[in-house]
Amino acid sequence: MSEFLGTYVFISAPAIAWMICQIAKTLYYLYTERQLNVAKLFDAGGMPSAHSAGVIALATVMGYQFGVDSPLFAVAVLFAAVVVYDATNLRRSAGNHAQVLNRIIPELLRGKMVREFDYKVLKEMLGHNQLEVFIGGAIGFFVAYAMVVNLT
Repeated sequence: MSEFLGTYVFISAPAIAWMICQIAKTLYYLYTERQLNVAKLFDAGGMPSAHSAGVIALATVMGYQFGVDSPLFAVAVLFAAVVVYDATNLRRSAGNHAQVLNRIIPELLRGKMVREFDYKVLKEMLGHNQLEVFIGGAIGFFVAYAMVVNLT
Protein backbone atom coordinates (compact mmCIF):
# COMPACT_ATOMS: atom_id res chain seq x y z
CA MET A 1 0.00 0.00 0.00
CA SER A 2 2.82 2.44 0.80
CA GLU A 3 4.31 1.81 -2.67
CA PHE A 4 0.99 2.77 -4.22
CA LEU A 5 0.72 5.91 -2.09
CA GLY A 6 4.29 6.85 -3.00
CA THR A 7 3.60 6.42 -6.72
CA TYR A 8 0.27 8.19 -6.38
CA VAL A 9 1.91 11.20 -4.73
CA PHE A 10 4.74 11.29 -7.31
CA ILE A 11 2.21 11.54 -10.11
CA SER A 12 -0.61 13.49 -8.50
CA ALA A 13 1.27 16.20 -6.59
CA PRO A 14 2.92 17.69 -9.72
CA ALA A 15 -0.28 17.19 -11.74
CA ILE A 16 -2.47 18.89 -9.12
CA ALA A 17 0.02 21.74 -8.69
CA TRP A 18 0.07 22.17 -12.48
CA MET A 19 -3.74 22.21 -12.70
CA ILE A 20 -4.05 24.72 -9.85
CA CYS A 21 -1.65 27.05 -11.67
CA GLN A 22 -3.43 26.71 -15.01
CA ILE A 23 -6.79 27.46 -13.38
CA ALA A 24 -5.25 30.38 -11.46
CA LYS A 25 -3.72 31.65 -14.72
CA THR A 26 -7.12 31.56 -16.39
CA LEU A 27 -8.73 33.40 -13.47
CA TYR A 28 -5.86 35.92 -13.36
CA TYR A 29 -6.35 36.61 -17.06
CA LEU A 30 -10.10 36.97 -16.50
CA TYR A 31 -9.44 39.49 -13.73
CA THR A 32 -6.76 41.53 -15.53
CA GLU A 33 -8.19 41.46 -19.07
CA ARG A 34 -11.90 41.25 -18.14
CA GLN A 35 -12.29 38.43 -20.62
CA LEU A 36 -12.67 34.67 -20.16
CA ASN A 37 -10.15 32.80 -22.27
CA VAL A 38 -10.44 29.05 -21.72
CA ALA A 39 -7.37 28.51 -23.93
CA LYS A 40 -5.30 29.86 -20.98
CA LEU A 41 -5.95 26.49 -19.29
CA PHE A 42 -3.53 24.97 -21.81
CA ASP A 43 -1.13 27.87 -22.48
CA ALA A 44 2.45 28.19 -21.35
CA GLY A 45 3.72 31.40 -19.81
CA GLY A 46 2.03 33.88 -17.54
CA MET A 47 1.14 34.04 -13.85
CA PRO A 48 1.73 31.65 -12.13
CA SER A 49 4.25 29.27 -13.66
CA ALA A 50 2.76 25.79 -13.93
CA HIS A 51 6.13 24.44 -15.05
CA SER A 52 7.73 25.63 -11.82
CA ALA A 53 4.86 24.28 -9.76
CA GLY A 54 5.14 20.83 -11.31
CA VAL A 55 8.89 20.40 -10.93
CA ILE A 56 9.03 21.91 -7.45
CA ALA A 57 6.19 19.61 -6.37
CA LEU A 58 8.11 16.64 -7.78
CA ALA A 59 11.33 17.65 -6.02
CA THR A 60 9.46 18.19 -2.75
CA VAL A 61 7.91 14.73 -2.91
CA MET A 62 11.25 13.15 -3.80
CA GLY A 63 12.96 14.91 -0.90
CA TYR A 64 10.29 13.82 1.53
CA GLN A 65 10.11 10.23 0.26
CA PHE A 66 13.83 9.51 -0.20
CA GLY A 67 15.51 12.21 1.90
CA VAL A 68 17.21 15.39 0.83
CA ASP A 69 20.56 13.59 0.76
CA SER A 70 19.40 11.00 -1.80
CA PRO A 71 20.54 10.89 -5.43
CA LEU A 72 16.88 10.93 -6.57
CA PHE A 73 16.28 14.23 -4.78
CA ALA A 74 19.46 15.64 -6.33
CA VAL A 75 18.25 14.63 -9.81
CA ALA A 76 14.81 16.17 -9.13
CA VAL A 77 16.40 19.44 -7.94
CA LEU A 78 18.67 19.56 -10.99
CA PHE A 79 15.68 18.88 -13.25
CA ALA A 80 13.72 21.65 -11.50
CA ALA A 81 16.63 24.07 -11.88
CA VAL A 82 16.84 23.40 -15.63
CA VAL A 83 13.08 23.87 -16.09
CA VAL A 84 13.02 27.09 -14.05
CA TYR A 85 16.07 28.44 -15.90
CA ASP A 86 14.44 27.61 -19.21
CA ALA A 87 11.17 29.30 -18.20
CA THR A 88 12.80 32.51 -16.96
CA ASN A 89 15.52 32.89 -19.55
CA LEU A 90 15.22 30.95 -22.80
CA ARG A 91 11.44 30.85 -23.23
CA ARG A 92 11.05 34.41 -21.97
CA SER A 93 13.63 35.62 -24.51
CA ALA A 94 11.85 33.75 -27.28
CA GLY A 95 8.61 35.47 -26.24
CA ASN A 96 10.33 38.86 -26.37
CA HIS A 97 11.63 38.08 -29.86
CA ALA A 98 8.13 37.06 -30.96
CA GLN A 99 6.75 40.33 -29.64
CA VAL A 100 9.24 42.37 -31.68
CA LEU A 101 8.71 40.28 -34.82
CA ASN A 102 4.93 40.60 -34.48
CA ARG A 103 5.37 44.39 -34.67
CA ILE A 104 7.99 44.46 -37.44
CA ILE A 105 6.63 41.96 -39.96
CA PRO A 106 3.21 43.60 -40.54
CA GLU A 107 4.97 46.95 -41.03
CA LEU A 108 7.34 45.39 -43.54
CA LEU A 109 4.46 43.75 -45.38
CA ARG A 110 2.47 47.00 -45.52
CA GLY A 111 5.45 48.86 -46.93
CA LYS A 112 6.08 46.12 -49.49
CA MET A 113 9.64 45.96 -48.23
CA VAL A 114 9.50 42.19 -48.38
CA ARG A 115 7.77 39.78 -50.70
CA GLU A 116 4.56 38.29 -49.37
CA PHE A 117 5.01 35.17 -47.32
CA ASP A 118 2.86 33.03 -45.10
CA TYR A 119 2.98 35.01 -41.87
CA LYS A 120 1.29 33.80 -38.72
CA VAL A 121 1.29 35.84 -35.54
CA LEU A 122 3.89 34.38 -33.20
CA LYS A 123 2.97 33.41 -29.67
CA GLU A 124 4.48 35.99 -27.35
CA MET A 125 3.65 34.54 -23.94
CA LEU A 126 6.20 31.74 -23.72
CA GLY A 127 8.16 32.24 -20.53
CA HIS A 128 7.93 33.70 -17.07
CA ASN A 129 9.37 36.47 -14.99
CA GLN A 130 10.88 35.73 -11.59
CA LEU A 131 7.66 36.48 -9.68
CA GLU A 132 5.62 34.10 -11.84
CA VAL A 133 8.20 31.35 -11.26
CA PHE A 134 8.34 32.04 -7.52
CA ILE A 135 4.55 31.90 -7.14
CA GLY A 136 4.37 28.71 -9.24
CA GLY A 137 7.16 27.13 -7.21
CA ALA A 138 5.45 28.04 -3.94
CA ILE A 139 2.20 26.49 -5.15
CA GLY A 140 4.07 23.34 -6.16
CA PHE A 141 5.84 23.08 -2.81
CA PHE A 142 2.72 23.59 -0.72
CA VAL A 143 0.58 21.21 -2.79
CA ALA A 144 3.22 18.47 -2.56
CA TYR A 145 3.81 19.10 1.13
CA ALA A 146 0.10 18.96 1.91
CA MET A 147 -0.33 15.74 -0.03
CA VAL A 148 2.69 14.04 1.48
CA VAL A 149 1.76 15.01 5.03
CA ASN A 150 -1.88 13.95 4.57
CA LEU A 151 -1.22 10.67 2.74
CA THR A 152 1.71 9.31 4.72
